[in-house]
Amino acid sequence: MPPVNIRILLPPHLRALAHIKGELHVEVAGTPTVRSVLDALEAAYPMLTGTIRDHVTQQRRPFLRFFACEEDLSHESPDTPLPEAVVSGKEPLLILGAIAGG
Repeated sequence: MPPVNIRILLPPHLRALAHIKGELHVEVAGTPTVRSVLDALEAAYPMLTGTIRDHVTQQRRPFLRFFACEEDLSHESPDTPLPEAVVSGKEPLLILGAIAGG
């Protein structure tokens, strides 16, 4: 499978950290998954390493969620293939900050 260009939308605080305005694109080889997209994102923007997932465990950070095609992918395996609409470029992978309060 040739490399695929994946669209990503980050929350404002991560865009500011990486000096990104708006949507970004990363190229992913093989089957695009959340893990492969995050690997490509961290390789392209090393300042984001450890901000989306833990340095050691590689687990998603609390208060960050992954969405694609109006589905919450946060609790799926990071190796689950992304939906076809994301792979084809029709839809972005959204990384959102969750809201907590009480």
